Amino acid sequence: MSKTKNAVSAELDTPTDLDSAAVTKVSTALNTLLADAFALYLKTKNFHWHVSGRHFRDYHLLLDEQSDQIFATTDQLAERVRKIGGNTIRSIGHIAKLQTLKDNDEKFVPPREMLRELMEDNKKVAAAMRKAHRFATMLKMLRPPASSRSSSMKRSAGPGFCSRPRVRRAATRPDL
Repeated sequence: MSKTKNAVSAELDTPTDLDSAAVTKVSTALNTLLADAFALYLKTKNFHWHVSGRHFRDYHLLLDEQSDQIFATTDQLAERVRKIGGNTIRSIGHIAKLQTLKDNDEKFVPPREMLRELMEDNKKVAAAMRKAHRFATMLKMLRPPASSRSSSMKRSAGPGFCSRPRVRRAATRPDL
């Protein structure tokens, strides 16, 4: 199997206008975010499954909803890595190597402590996502204008967040 300059097999190669060093840097940052998102998802599910006490129902539902929202981000992060031609995480072991969040394997964690710990972890992940977004925005500004890129470069949306065009619909209001 031949490798491209980005150490991605030919079957997985994705056209991008980023050089190999930029793909590696962005992929590394996003894969760390992806590992943290999975670690936060599992910690949130752990607390969801093991919450107890007088606020059980409220906390149980809150943590279930939050875990769904966290899990929804994982696909977006991984697809952004692939969009620029990078490789994503491939296993639980890979997640364990990359994650920066600490696991909580305690047999019992008081509910308020669960929420405090999750709040701190969420803050860390949110700050890392803001940093990654600023970096992606900076890379976009450093690229040459679209008119000076080759046609293969124009097909690639480049780094950053989803390249799918957002459809803006006019606000409609039923006649009163």
